Amino acid sequence: MKSGTGLSASVAAILGALASVSCCLPLAFAGALGAGAASAFFVTLRPWLLGFSVALIGLGFWQQHRATSCSLRGRLVGKIFLWVAVIVVAAMIFFPQQIAGLIAGGS
Repeated sequence: MKSGTGLSASVAAILGALASVSCCLPLAFAGALGAGAASAFFVTLRPWLLGFSVALIGLGFWQQHRATSCSLRGRLVGKIFLWVAVIVVAAMIFFPQQIAGLIAGGS
């Protein structure tokens, strides 16, 4: 990946946001490894993971800005991933139960 496109920061932000709600998802592999322990671990880390996601999104926007100010062309894919990360993280912050239900396949 090129430096300054913001792609890595936005992908990491999405992964951090998904990890923060993993306490609410019935994942088969987490059940095999002990869902209770994983759930208790991620519930305590949820605010930190969401804060880390927001910080990574900020880093992504800073890298996008730096890419344009340093005459590097920011890639369209990087911009799309950055805005998708903003939407995913905002949804995880404001609607965590609804997103977990949607991912789990419930109504």
